[in-house]
Amino acid sequence: MAVVVTEEIGLPSWDLYELSIPCTVFGKAQADLADPWYELMLCGTGEGERPKDADAAAGTGLVLRTGHGLDDLVGADTVIVPSVPDACVEEGKPLPEALILALRRAYDAGARMVSLCTGAFALAEAGLLDGRPATAHWQHTAQLAERYPKVRVDDSVLYVDDGDVLTSAGLTAGLDLCLHLVRRDFGAHVANQLARRMVVPAHRPGGQAQFIDLSVPATDDDALAPVLDWARSHLDRPLTVRDLALRAAMSPRTFYRRLQAATGTTPLQWLLTQRLGRAQSLLESTDLPIEKIGELSGLGTANNLRHHFLRHIGVSPSEYRRAWRQTVC
Repeated sequence: MAVVVTEEIGLPSWDLYELSIPCTVFGKAQADLADPWYELMLCGTGEGERPKDADAAAGTGLVLRTGHGLDDLVGADTVIVPSVPDACVEEGKPLPEALILALRRAYDAGARMVSLCTGAFALAEAGLLDGRPATAHWQHTAQLAERYPKVRVDDSVLYVDDGDVLTSAGLTAGLDLCLHLVRRDFGAHVANQLARRMVVPAHRPGGQAQFIDLSVPATDDDALAPVLDWARSHLDRPLTVRDLALRAAMSPRTFYRRLQAATGTTPLQWLLTQRLGRAQSLLESTDLPIEKIGELSGLGTANNLRHHFLRHIGVSPSEYRRAWRQTVC
C-alpha cells in the first residue's frame, strides 16, 4: 500500500487529515483481525523547498520527508493519492511530471489506483480516469469535469469503485473509501470491527449530495434579486413561474430566460433547490415534525418531502436529521 506524499512546507490542515486516513486504516497491524495486514509505504514526490515568505508558509508549517520515493510506487499493490496542492486545483499549477509518470507506470504494472478528494486531479492528469466514473469533493467536481471532460464526474456520491480505479469525495469520505477497501480485501466482518475500533460507522447512508451547499449562485442581474429574495421568504406558498414573472414585471418567457442565464437552472428547478435547502435547515435546527417541515418548505406532504429528499439528497429526511445531529454532537 503506497501513499503519495507531497513534500512541502505549510500543508493545509485538511491535507494532513486526508494523509492521516490511510495511515490510520492501513498503517497499524491488526493481527487479530487479519494476518498479514497491509504493508504501508509513504512515497514522497521529492525534496520540498522552504518558502521564502511568511504567506507561503501559512498552514501547518510542517516539512514532510519520507523514506520512499516515487519509484517505489511501481510494484505496490495499491497506490493512494490523498490530495494535491491547492494551487494545482484552484490555479491550474501543473502537477509534477515525475508524479504523473510514476502513476502511469504503477497502473501499467497492475496497481489498484485510489484517490481521496483532490487526488482525483492527479489520476485524471495521468489519464487514468478517462471514460470512467469518478468523484472528488463537491466543491471541486465542477473544476474536475471542466478540466478533464473525458472523466464522468459524479458529485453526489461519497466514493466510486470502478474496479481497479477508485475515487472518493473530500475529507471523511476518504475514510469511507479506505474502509471499503478493507471490506473488499478482508470482508465485511473485518471492516466492521476496524470501524468499531475507530469509533466510526462502517457504512454511511446516502452520498455527499446531503452536504452540498444549495444556496443560489451569485448573479449580476439586479432586476432578479428582489423577486428571488421575496420567493425565498415565501417558499411555503404555491409559487409559479407566472407569479414570479409578474412580480419581476417581466413576461414569463423573459423571466425564464433571464433566470436561467443568471443561475444556470430553470425557475422550477431553482424553486425546488431553495425548498430543499429550507427543509435541510429546518431538519438541522428544529425538532419540527416532518409533515410540518414539508409545509414550511413548500414541498407539501411528508411523503412528497421524502420523495424529493431520496431523489436529490440521497437519504430520507429522518436519516438526514439523525446524521446532522450526530455530526453536531
